[in-house]
Amino acid sequence: MSTVAYEIVDVFTDRPFAGNPLAVVFGAESLAGDQMQTLAREFNLSETVFVLPSAAGATYRARIFTPETELPFAGHPSVGAAVVSVRRGLAQPGQVVQECGAGMLPITVGSDVATLTGGKPTLGAPLPVRDLLDLVGLTAEDFAGEAAGPAAAGCGLEFVILPVRREALARAWADPARARALGVTGISVFAWEAAERTAYVRVFCPGVSVPEDPATGSAALGLGVWLVGQGWLPGEGTTSYTVHQGIEMHRPSLLECTVTAADGAATVATVSGHVVPVAQGEIAVPPFIG
Repeated sequence: MSTVAYEIVDVFTDRPFAGNPLAVVFGAESLAGDQMQTLAREFNLSETVFVLPSAAGATYRARIFTPETELPFAGHPSVGAAVVSVRRGLAQPGQVVQECGAGMLPITVGSDVATLTGGKPTLGAPLPVRDLLDLVGLTAEDFAGEAAGPAAAGCGLEFVILPVRREALARAWADPARARALGVTGISVFAWEAAERTAYVRVFCPGVSVPEDPATGSAALGLGVWLVGQGWLPGEGTTSYTVHQGIEMHRPSLLECTVTAADGAATVATVSGHVVPVAQGEIAVPPFIG
């Protein structure tokens, strides 16, 4: 029976059984996309990443799958894959370059921590507040955006960014039917503490079969883009901010972020986090389906 090697790590945490669990698979060069999707469905984590050789000159190529679909980019698989690759001796500490669907992304890697620079920042037009509040089971009284409207934002993978009151976070959830009707695959619901430049976040991804994610680096990058676009963070220079996520899931996560802006718009965003090993082994290669 053919097998491939894998590791399970917890990302955006400094201790095991917190943060966001991730499966990192090695030696899968001969696998087709449907075989990778089958393995991701078997692991049944929010994401599984396959570390592959790069033909484009990057340190490695990453293919990232949820249980439902392949993603062009995601934060915690990128951070996790970089740290595990260095720990296994497949890359050297320092700067690596990850090839993925969002392009060539630089990652600075240490023994147990990595800082990911996202792709090109994007910020969409304002979206209807009432519809999005209905989607996450909240009311108009829970909205905390004032004049700042929710919008899709990201650095390679967009999420709808929706500001709410801190006490509303515990009541939030995502209705898959309403999400489909609105065309929303992922939504980041957050409460902002301006004085501390800290966000308390819940991220729901009903469009990719992830009811809730305990730590979402790509959404944290998009949050920085949105905060600059709304004037909640400075429109010039580099500013740090912190994201707490996963509290309601009993998987507390910490994401340390920066966003660089010019002329009132984000130009670069980064997210950093620790990676903790939890398990490793071999898993059978599924039969080719396509």
